[in-house]
Amino acid sequence: MTHVLAADPTLADFGKDPLWITIIKAVMLFAFLMLGILFGVWYERKLISRMQNRFGPNRAGKFGLLQSVADGIKMGLKEDIFPRTVDKVLYLLAPVIMVIPAFLAFSIVPFGPMVNLFGVQTPLQLVDLPVAVLFMLAMGAISVYGVVLAGWSSRSPYALLGGLRSAAQVVSYEIAMGLSFVGVFLFAGTLSTSEIVKAQAGGGEFLGISMPSWFAVLLLPSFLIYVVCMFGEAARIPFDLPEGEGELVGGFQTEYSSSLKFALIMMGEYLHTFTASGIAVTLFLGGWRAPWPISLWDGANQGWWPVLWFFIKFALTFSFIIWVRASLPRVRYDQLMALGWKVLIPLNLAWIMLVASVRAVMYVRDGTFTDASLVPVLVLAAAVVIGALAIWARFDTVNQRRKEARKAQVEAEFEELSDEPAAGGYPVPPLDLPHYHGVQHKEIPSGTN
Repeated sequence: MTHVLAADPTLADFGKDPLWITIIKAVMLFAFLMLGILFGVWYERKLISRMQNRFGPNRAGKFGLLQSVADGIKMGLKEDIFPRTVDKVLYLLAPVIMVIPAFLAFSIVPFGPMVNLFGVQTPLQLVDLPVAVLFMLAMGAISVYGVVLAGWSSRSPYALLGGLRSAAQVVSYEIAMGLSFVGVFLFAGTLSTSEIVKAQAGGGEFLGISMPSWFAVLLLPSFLIYVVCMFGEAARIPFDLPEGEGELVGGFQTEYSSSLKFALIMMGEYLHTFTASGIAVTLFLGGWRAPWPISLWDGANQGWWPVLWFFIKFALTFSFIIWVRASLPRVRYDQLMALGWKVLIPLNLAWIMLVASVRAVMYVRDGTFTDASLVPVLVLAAAVVIGALAIWARFDTVNQRRKEARKAQVEAEFEELSDEPAAGGYPVPPLDLPHYHGVQHKEIPSGTN
């Protein structure tokens, strides 16, 4: 059973703060995100450079820490260029639509328990709702309108294609992401982020020692599916098809010069990455709760210490996103769509049915759930689902190789009909073939009609 501390906030603790405390928390959240963007850009450049055996930023400031500040000043002072054919209203509004929902989505992320802030007991979270996770999904869907409008208002074919790609990508991966949360809702019994963190407070025991019941362990397939959808939702490599520098120049942002509008677009992308990392920590990695064995300390989850644990988990998740960017190439568009519709959504539905069945079996007569055999059952179920997916992927790869081999064989047989097939066209059969299409050609003696 879960162990709830007195410092754990509940939905009843929200909406009671004085206005000045709410303003202070909003300013603290805004400062955290803005400083996080500046530091995150520098950290991503440094980490990727180390992976590629380079130095990265090292000129502006100590260790290049002021490089992001210099870039921001440069984009803010550069001349703002408007192409002649753009729709100016939507062209200016699109970057704003990308940024504001990203800020609002992060407002439901809990940073810690109840604390004393200037003499007032308040939760370290700006706002919480009974449907907080759905609010986050709604904000993510609204921000896509900014990408679509940016591509459409630019009146450029490359920008328009980038906007259309983004719309199709979000429709595909928003469904899979929402389904990956269903298992969490079934176990937590709520859609409130603070209540979901509370549901991960202490689970089973291992060798007589209390272990945290993170949903990333109990619901491993849901966590893995969310990780994949996280890249698709944030449009990060290998799923950065809306930008597609290789084939679309810059995608939806092609017509935006390196000015303040471009800075807002970059800010919106980083905020979506931060939101995806924060939601991963909150729903699957225990939130602000201390990891084991630090959780054995009685004061680990009280006071301001949980902010440190949240930040460590957040930084590690963000580092994983950067690691994937430095390791994997961009996938093809058909591969992106096939993965979302043919793999993630069916796998999600099968896993939800399995989780719901397990919860129904565990339901007892008094109307409560028992967690006595929870971990072994779910670990076994996760192993079955992952094994089935691995077997399917293996046989699908084999079938794909067979199709490619048959195609290569047909092409080779077709090319044998001509010594020099025309490049890009139909091969021209030579005139000296003794047999061609099953018709035998006989030599005609010279001088005869």
